[in-house]
Amino acid sequence: MPSLSLKPSHKPIKNYYEALDRYGKLGIVHEGAVLSAFQQLLESCGRQFDWTLEQQFAIKRSQKQPIRIDGALVDIYRLQRAYWEAKDSKDDLKKEVQKKFAVGYPKDNIIFQQPDRAILYQDGKLVMDVDITKEQELVDVVRQFFEYRAPAIAQWEKAAEEFGDRVKDHATALLELIRTQEKTNKKFIDAFAAFMQLCRQSINPNLAESAVEEMLIQHLLTERIFRSVFNNPDFAQRNIIAVEIEKVINALTSKHFSCAHFLSSLDRFYGAIEETAATIDDFSQKQDFLNTVYEKFFQGFSTKVADTHGIVYTPQPIVNFMVNSVEEILQREFGKSLVDKGVHILDPFVGTGNFIIRVMREIAEIQKSALPHKYEHELHCNEVMLLPYYIASMNIEHEYFEQTGKYEAFEGICLVDTFEDQRIEQLGLFTPENMKRVERQRESDLFVVIGNPPYNVGQLNENDNNKNRKYTTKNKTGIDDRVAATYAKASKATLKNSLSDPYVKAIRWASDRIGDEGVVAFVTNNSFIDGIAFDGMRQYLEQEFDQIYVFDLGGNIRKNPKLSGTTHNVFGIQVGVSVNIFVRKR
Repeated sequence: MPSLSLKPSHKPIKNYYEALDRYGKLGIVHEGAVLSAFQQLLESCGRQFDWTLEQQFAIKRSQKQPIRIDGALVDIYRLQRAYWEAKDSKDDLKKEVQKKFAVGYPKDNIIFQQPDRAILYQDGKLVMDVDITKEQELVDVVRQFFEYRAPAIAQWEKAAEEFGDRVKDHATALLELIRTQEKTNKKFIDAFAAFMQLCRQSINPNLAESAVEEMLIQHLLTERIFRSVFNNPDFAQRNIIAVEIEKVINALTSKHFSCAHFLSSLDRFYGAIEETAATIDDFSQKQDFLNTVYEKFFQGFSTKVADTHGIVYTPQPIVNFMVNSVEEILQREFGKSLVDKGVHILDPFVGTGNFIIRVMREIAEIQKSALPHKYEHELHCNEVMLLPYYIASMNIEHEYFEQTGKYEAFEGICLVDTFEDQRIEQLGLFTPENMKRVERQRESDLFVVIGNPPYNVGQLNENDNNKNRKYTTKNKTGIDDRVAATYAKASKATLKNSLSDPYVKAIRWASDRIGDEGVVAFVTNNSFIDGIAFDGMRQYLEQEFDQIYVFDLGGNIRKNPKLSGTTHNVFGIQVGVSVNIFVRKR
């Protein structure tokens, strides 16, 4: 069991009592003021477990207003580990506890606290009722609070710790199996060749065989999660990409190979995911959990894939801020709204679908009746990797069901490389249906481009190294050609390697794509703000846009190694981050 390092002599305890003493001398006893002292104690202890205290945490209830609790400690998987409710000295704490339980407060790990007393419930039972004016009793109750693990959580922690190595082992074994079948299994050879041709037509004409093998492995290792955790048993039969992959999988399993048997040693991990996800009632919180599982999957499955494709989940507050800002700008500068017909919206690097889902919620809040038309005709997104493509499809479709009560397949998502500018002659593609989607997006007059470009998109055809792939064409219309002809050409810098960063290509691509007017909103690396090599890029941004909003969130750990990525960077990465909104008017 993990233990909390906390003693009466430690600074967080001393700080707590010193804060209360200051409030006492000023005669301040009301809850709104004194709770900050305990809040700081919880935040300090939470850092030992990489837990974050979210204040005024909303617990959703079916067909009722959400419960607002003073704080919840959440882990990196967005799982709520503990809850906190503060009261002031005048309250009868025992009565207040029963009132809160009567309206539905959780009982699994919750502390009710006032300056002189704390009551702790775990697993539905009262476990401690102590006088926290005594230092040791305060330490004891806080330690019990942080060290408790519900059975499902304990199982999950153990499984998650082992998952990376186990996934890598299974991926290696599956790769060996695939390569053996490629030599001996005629049915599989034919199915794989057909699938690879479709992939090359859809994603990249130079796609390596090894990249297609990785797609099969991802599908095999995650298909159960889609069926059980997403409660979507028909996904593999309904999704246009999964249908094609299942043909190859069926050929692979046609000769003495059972997927279920092969993956049986991962049953404990799958079971832990399923059981943990089942404890989360709110689907948006379940999405947060699964997004983090997806990040950890890639870190275990392939460190190179995680690095080159920038598998980093955008924090929800940033997504909310960006969507709200775009709506504000549309209204103020264009007299338009996200709900209006003709306002086409694209996330060119959709990941698990977070930005599109937030846009859908904004539309539903403004004018719910506008959502069906927008969903069917004017929401677009691209993804180049198979696993996030699957997750985004299901997340977006489920969000539509939540908003409308109807299940409709989302036809706005394409498995395509945005940086290819969608100009590949895609021929047979992954069924004609996907080709129609790409063509429809190509012809759309995009007004909003929003999202999180990968901070290091990797090449798709050179899996033996991790350099970024090039996008050039003979007629110089590739995105690398456009960057060279604009940002690089205008730069006075000697070294211009930084201009090959994918986020630079993303801004150049979106600048070209929105046409005469529109809004581009990206959260990116912030090096373009003052980097020497970006002087030409800044010059072009000033020329090409009428308004530019840059919210520099800092966090460049490389410039200040004393800082910690997990503490001082919104993504937990090493490079600095900014939210950027570019506005073009006719």
